[in-house]
Parts: sequence; structure tokens; C-alpha cells
Amino acid sequence: MGKAMFYHLTRSPAEALLPQLLGKAAQAGWRVELRGTDPARMERLDMQLWQGDGFLPHGLAGGAHDARQPVLLTTGDGGGAANDPACLIALDGAEVPVTQAQAMERTLIVFDGGDGAATARARDQWRALTQGGIEAEYWSEDSGRWERKR
Repeated sequence: MGKAMFYHLTRSPAEALLPQLLGKAAQAGWRVELRGTDPARMERLDMQLWQGDGFLPHGLAGGAHDARQPVLLTTGDGGGAANDPACLIALDGAEVPVTQAQAMERTLIVFDGGDGAATARARDQWRALTQGGIEAEYWSEDSGRWERKR
């Protein structure tokens, strides 16, 4: 059973954190599903990931090679991505079923601390996942760098 890690954004946008998270997942040898809720946002992230520093190979779901993508950007409903990920990164309150998180090596929930609804959704996800037996960690960038909080 995997672990859930909650990333509370307070100083920077998700776009600044994602390359770090995706890089660590690649180092671990994991395929990743990057799940959002808005197709237009996922298209923007697709473009940003190609244009950022370093090379993060990925694809936008719906392509001919979805199953081969090391990182697949989706707006899935929790039914599982075609690339058989070991890591799920959920943005913007994307649904993460407990059973799916249990099957992952890591589930990363990234949420905007300046958005009350996003924070409430993250709290609901924390409760659901921990009640489902998943170990969870909370990370914050309040100090100017990412720190695990207890």
C-alpha cells in the first residue's frame, strides 16, 4: 500500500512544483498519471512541461501512445490511466478513489492554499484516504521551501 503526500501551495503555483515532483518520480522509475479536472488547464500544462527546464517526456491523454507515456496528463474520473502509473498526482481537487490510492506507490495531492474550496477538498481527501488505511504526509512551503509538517 502506498503513501499519500499533500502539497499545500502558499507561495508558488502548481506549475513550479510539478517539474520537481515529476523528476523525483522519474528517478524512482515510476510512470505517472497527472490528473486534473479541466481539459484546458491540462493542455496548458502539456505545453509548459515541454517548454520548461530539462526534459520531461509526457503526453496528453487521448493520443495513440498513451500506454507508453512515462507521464500521462488526464482528466480521468479515477478509473485508471492507460500508462499503468505507480504514482498519481492530483490537481485542482481531482477525484482520487481510496482503492486507486491503495494501489499506487505514491499519491500526491497538490492544492492551492489561497483557495478555500481547494483547501476544504484537500481536507476531505485526507480524511477519506487516511480512513482507507493510507499513510499520509502534509508538506507546506510556508517557510519559503518545502517542509514536511507534523
